[in-house]
Amino acid sequence: MTNHYDIIIIGTGAGGGTLAYKLAASGKKILILERGPFLPREKANWDTKTVFNSDRYHNSEVWYDKNGNELHPGMSYFVGGNTKVYGAALFRLREKDFEKFQHRDGISPEWALKYKDFEPYYVEAEKLYQVHGKSGEDSTEPFRSQEFPYPAVSHEPRIQEVSDILKGRGLHPYHTPVGIHLNEAQRYLSACIRCNTCDGFPCLVQAKSDAEVSAVRPAIAQDNVTLLTEAKVLKLHTSASGRAISSVEVEIRDPESGQAQIQRFSGDIVAIACGAINSSVLLLKSANDKHPNGLANSSDLVGRNFMKHVLGSIIGVSKKPNPTNFQKTLSINDFYWGEEGYEYPMGQIQTLGKVSKEALEGNPEAYAPLTPEQVASHSIDWWLTTEDLPDLNNRIRVDGDKIILDYTENNSESYDRLEKRWIDILKSIECGQEILPNCSYFVKGGKTYFTGKLPLDGVGHQVGTCRFGEEPKTSVLDLNCRTHDIDNLYVVDGSFFCSSGAVNPTLTIIANALRVGEHLSERMG
Repeated sequence: MTNHYDIIIIGTGAGGGTLAYKLAASGKKILILERGPFLPREKANWDTKTVFNSDRYHNSEVWYDKNGNELHPGMSYFVGGNTKVYGAALFRLREKDFEKFQHRDGISPEWALKYKDFEPYYVEAEKLYQVHGKSGEDSTEPFRSQEFPYPAVSHEPRIQEVSDILKGRGLHPYHTPVGIHLNEAQRYLSACIRCNTCDGFPCLVQAKSDAEVSAVRPAIAQDNVTLLTEAKVLKLHTSASGRAISSVEVEIRDPESGQAQIQRFSGDIVAIACGAINSSVLLLKSANDKHPNGLANSSDLVGRNFMKHVLGSIIGVSKKPNPTNFQKTLSINDFYWGEEGYEYPMGQIQTLGKVSKEALEGNPEAYAPLTPEQVASHSIDWWLTTEDLPDLNNRIRVDGDKIILDYTENNSESYDRLEKRWIDILKSIECGQEILPNCSYFVKGGKTYFTGKLPLDGVGHQVGTCRFGEEPKTSVLDLNCRTHDIDNLYVVDGSFFCSSGAVNPTLTIIANALRVGEHLSERMG
């Protein structure tokens, strides 16, 4: 195998996969390295117990919190990265998310680039990942130069009923922008079958707009692009001056024998896209004499400002059954920037993929006296997101082979207020409608809503560990996501975020990868 390439891309998720797609047509010689294999297409893709109660589709590695307790992050190491099991909700950040803004627990900082700089790439990203949506519904919607490329995914009757009631209460529910290969007008042509195993599941029919389907497969169809799977990058080596990456050290595992060999590759450009946590881990583990604190770390910011959102769920049970299959179609941003009497941002609310009795059976006592089947068949399920603020002390550290998430949650009050506010709204809806939980009990005095907060090992929204900016002392990357310290090294995943906003970060990661890909095309001629 040839060992030198024009560009080496490490990682195939939303950032790396999209970057490969953008550069594939350039004719440049591209090597893509992915530590995992292709995720197998099998009946178990749709099996709840396999997906949520085993490590078949998640890596079983162990990380640690700041107190030394074990974490089991369940990262998805396959071609396509974590997008293989994401919910495909693809939101744009709001314009004000790029500005300095006061939160309850601190400041969300200003970005050097603004929404207008990303808007053309959001357009391109929505087309590439087949985002379905409808403009004009969301009260916080940012400027759009073009309508969504695909029509909004329709609500099933129960969710449409809920949406209509919320509108009647003066709220502004809108259709969640979703990346799926759906043709509702001509169902016989639709790859997506609107099943109940989308959010958190691999897609057996490959109708989810994940990075493998949307970006990697089209890229590797080009003769100039090579993909190596089960190829874990161990270390980046620099030139004698320390100003360039001279080689990438890779452990390549044979899937049949399980044996591994170490090989080195070199590239004119090296782009890391391992996810905000693993990208910073790779930089820190690649320390050498010229970079004693880790590569590109003269600012001491690599791994710092780790953000993952404050996340949680509400399962609301009503007397009326909810037969919805594809439930992830409704969002509410009315409290994104706060509310009357509370001047701080609170966050976003959206419907979850429909919970099933199999998903609840692992903890049946939590729902007593209701059974998991009663809860699942009558619930409407909600997902809450509050902005996680950048904090220098929230950081990724390494100790030998140990990965440590040194993290303390912030903005908890704003999350708690959003949760209480939404439960109060659900309770206040007229009992006679029997739409949402208030006085429609299965059991007299029984509970009709159940809440849960995502623990530290829920890192699907990880961002911020190598923030970009104009000043080398206050950022790791320049505005093109090239490291200030090393001329041919880029980081192209969620690491570059200066703040997290309160919507899923994936579309912004995709848009930025397209933007950086445009820059690299110009740089490489």
